[in-house]
Amino acid sequence: MRILVTGSSGHLGEALVRTLRAAAHDTIGLDIVASPHTDAIGSIADRSFVDRHMHGVQAVLHAATLHKPHVATHSRQAFVDTNITGTLNLLEAAVANGVGAFVFTSTTSVFGDALTPPAGAPAAWITEDVVPVPKNIYGVSKAAAEDLCQLFHRNQRLPCVVLRTSRFFPEPDDSPVRRDSYADGNLKTNEFLYRRVDIQDAVDAHLLAIARAAEIGFGRYIVSATTPFMPDDLPALRDDAPAVVARRVPAYEAEYARRGWRMFPGIERVYVNTAARQALGWRPRHDFAHVLERLRAGEDPRSPLAQAIGSKGYHGASFEDGLYPVE
Repeated sequence: MRILVTGSSGHLGEALVRTLRAAAHDTIGLDIVASPHTDAIGSIADRSFVDRHMHGVQAVLHAATLHKPHVATHSRQAFVDTNITGTLNLLEAAVANGVGAFVFTSTTSVFGDALTPPAGAPAAWITEDVVPVPKNIYGVSKAAAEDLCQLFHRNQRLPCVVLRTSRFFPEPDDSPVRRDSYADGNLKTNEFLYRRVDIQDAVDAHLLAIARAAEIGFGRYIVSATTPFMPDDLPALRDDAPAVVARRVPAYEAEYARRGWRMFPGIERVYVNTAARQALGWRPRHDFAHVLERLRAGEDPRSPLAQAIGSKGYHGASFEDGLYPVE
């Protein structure tokens, strides 16, 4: 199968290209940045560039994007050009070339303000039924691109699957308050409870989406590690996360004590991956319990794929606040 991967020099794009090539798929990587995993350098906002490289393609994995950290350094127009116009160019070229599956990498950031319940309310249980309330141009542009995918399925019958991925980046947290309050490993391990996914599991979801796209037609799915929480945990989780985690994963306390780590005092939302597991046959392996098991064994909790890719950053420059510019 000939598969086109956009954003092939980025975290997920590289992971997809590495995996596809290891499985002997005919893969073409597109990006604006050169890398060993990119075959053609150019912008998806350039329709002619997209058209030239769509010939003979049977499936598209569209991971190219401007990310949340770019909000401080790029114009709103740049987000529209890359995230919306770029997606439109790819969709139109895919239809023109008879592509059989189009998988769009979206983000849980589209939910925006829906992720923060009002004071005194339980933590939010985030499923595909939650209506997004984007709070910046990143979320707006990704939500618009999702809707373009749905439109092209409706009107052109292009099989499209949208995967709303949670955090998989290895860089330090973009919140300076959190970076100063918790060790990096502590932060990321906590996040596997409710808002993080290992990049290997994210890749698996994308490949399953190609295989299931024709059957699904159109679908939006949250791709995040399987949470140990249940809906009846939500009231206590908002104000006393350590007690809830101790009840659901008792082994965490001893390992955290040994490392001098802390659980967040409260967790405000939980991403739920049930729909993705059911629709895609997806079986993510890297959850909070798995990470704890690896830590207890003295092993790196990241998948071999995540370790191989490492950190890339977002801007190719450093700022006063480290990797992230201040808006």
